[in-house]
Amino acid sequence: MQSAVSAKPAFHYGWVIVSSGMLCIFACLGFGRFALGMLLPSMAATLNLSYSQMGFISTANFLGYLVSVLLSGHWAGRIGSRKLIFVALLVVGVSMSMVSGATGFLSVLVLYMITGIGSGAANVPVMGLVSAWFASSQRGRAAGFIVIGSGFAIMISGRLIPFLNRLIGPEGWRTSWLILSGFVVLIAFISLALLRDRPADKGLKPIGSDDAVSSARRCPEGKDANVYREGIIYYLGIIYFLFGYTYVIYATFIVTTLVRERGFSESVAGSFWMWVGFLSLFSGPVFGTLSDRLSRKAGLIIVFSLQAISYLLIATGLPGLFLYLSIGFYGLVAWSIPSIMAAAIGDYVGARKAAAAIGLVTFIFGLGQISGPAIAGMLAERTGSFSSSFSMAAVFAGIAILLTSFLRKPTAGGGSRKTAPTAKG
Repeated sequence: MQSAVSAKPAFHYGWVIVSSGMLCIFACLGFGRFALGMLLPSMAATLNLSYSQMGFISTANFLGYLVSVLLSGHWAGRIGSRKLIFVALLVVGVSMSMVSGATGFLSVLVLYMITGIGSGAANVPVMGLVSAWFASSQRGRAAGFIVIGSGFAIMISGRLIPFLNRLIGPEGWRTSWLILSGFVVLIAFISLALLRDRPADKGLKPIGSDDAVSSARRCPEGKDANVYREGIIYYLGIIYFLFGYTYVIYATFIVTTLVRERGFSESVAGSFWMWVGFLSLFSGPVFGTLSDRLSRKAGLIIVFSLQAISYLLIATGLPGLFLYLSIGFYGLVAWSIPSIMAAAIGDYVGARKAAAAIGLVTFIFGLGQISGPAIAGMLAERTGSFSSSFSMAAVFAGIAILLTSFLRKPTAGGGSRKTAPTAKG
């Protein structure tokens, strides 16, 4: 048995985990969350939703997400990540199918909150698997490939939803919800078949495990298992909060801005959104790998800087090239921060504590997601435009750059390095 564990196969099953994880993110976040931006204009027209109500629907989703991410690390420890992901994806799929039959604001609000619960309960254990299956030197790249699932979903929704609306009419969004929910349920069963909780289940070691020897020494079972005492986790959480607050404003309201304020047709706006999805396919792998090569801090600063520029360009209302640059910059770095953050957490606390730590940090991140759309929607309601909301997002991204510049890196190589306050970023 020892020789089987030590063997290094030509193809490591860890990359099956990455592919399966990408499908899970495709379902729970790509369809469960980011398709909402394409669906909102037609839903708002049919259900007579105001800007504020549109913001609160997005916020309700994040509230459900917030509740589940805080508990999902515990749930994963009790029943295993694989089983939790399967159940969570079923919750996402069923609740999305029920949204298709919604008759008003309140029913959408409640059902989409349930979708958020499922999304959070799937996302956290999926990202936690990165630390179990990959050593520190490989985590940024692996997490980067997982998070691009959202990009594929955005590309599909950017084409499918406008097509169905043209084909069916004003109520086409209902059919869109049903079709998307079917994809999510299918992926739930695929994930159950392919995912495994740890490399030992396949008689393997983590990819790059020679780099992670210190992980076992620092994080033994039982002791040192309380992530709530790790100050660095809260610091990362604040930075992640600012990402959650800002990126979701753009994701939720960019299509509505293009249609209602810039005069684009839903089809053209959908094409722009599809380009966001296409460009985002490069965001996770490129910037996750960059963070492996340079540092997590450098990667975060670069990404936040490009996001701040994107928000400012759309806020100014400048036409043509500036609009394209805004969409391009946003798409290019769209899923970079989740991949870098998942890798960073594994670096600081090790594989054993990664799922719980990701849950805690994602909870703080979720607070940003909850407040972002609601405040942006109310601000737009008061000013009659989303320009002020995007300007606010740019300011918050700037604050994130400042905080990241003070981030200290772990002191030694390996999967879980200590966070000495004298370590340079």
